Amino acid sequence: QVQLVESGGGLVQAGGSLRLSCAASERTFTRYVMGWFRQAPGKEREFVAALSWSVGSTAYADSVKGRFIISRDNAKNTVYLQMNSLRPEDTAVYYCAEDIGSVVIRTLRYQYDYWGQGTQVTVSS
Repeated sequence: QVQLVESGGGLVQAGGSLRLSCAASERTFTRYVMGWFRQAPGKEREFVAALSWSVGSTAYADSVKGRFIISRDNAKNTVYLQMNSLRPEDTAVYYCAEDIGSVVIRTLRYQYDYWGQGTQVTVSS
């Protein structure tokens, strides 16, 4: 059972930056797709960004494109989400997830198999 542990959330002013980390507990020869989702109060959990571990490709939601960057550290088995130019509408609980069913990036919540516990990101105006 893979465990994903997020860290790096917090309170930041609009225009600021945060970097989220997601460490996977299990070292495997090949990881598949690692993604970030977020859920704001009263809203559905939505796709933010994902990275195909073996292919190296990335994908972003339109709302964060150009502001957020997803990256990985193979040695640390960790994926990161660098969030720049943060806006109040970015406020949400951010979740790390892994899709073990594909090496091609998928963006639907139900396609991801493992989830972290979430980390709160609050952007003040």
